[in-house]
Amino acid sequence: MIIPIRCFSCGKPVAHLWEQFKERVAKGEPAKEVLDKLGIKRYCCRALFLGHIDLIDIVARYKKD
Repeated sequence: MIIPIRCFSCGKPVAHLWEQFKERVAKGEPAKEVLDKLGIKRYCCRALFLGHIDLIDIVARYKKD
């Protein structure tokens, strides 16, 4: 749904980097280079970014009244 505030494994704060990551990858920059430049070096944090699917817009359409 939405990116977690902290990495599940190590506890490093990562949510503030999600928008930058998403924008730069959408522009065509390789994900590996973006993660390196953002300072995300641990494999657990990298997996969090690479495996995340942003579903908040889709789920928001089905709001229960």
